Amino acid sequence: MRLKPHQIEVIRRAVADLAGDDAQVSLFGSRTNDNARGGDIDLLVEIPHPVEESAWLIARIAGRISHRLGGQKIDVVLSAPNLKRFPIHDEAKKQGVAL
Repeated sequence: MRLKPHQIEVIRRAVADLAGDDAQVSLFGSRTNDNARGGDIDLLVEIPHPVEESAWLIARIAGRISHRLGGQKIDVVLSAPNLKRFPIHDEAKKQGVAL
């Protein structure tokens, strides 16, 4: 996994602050490959309760993390009981590494 401890802490804190302490976050995509270089940070955020205004929550999480990591590109996939699931959710869950 190509994240530093400081980056993991920033991600975990932002998700907890904005989505709640019961939210879980996993890294997926190219950053899980230690041999790759560069790339954005792809995150799966799983929330065990329904979410209102999911687009707003995704934008806030990505924005806060990006700001605190110096403008790093962040992609957030959100999973909650009331949101439609897409193949990206299954792929992110399958290859994700819990943070």
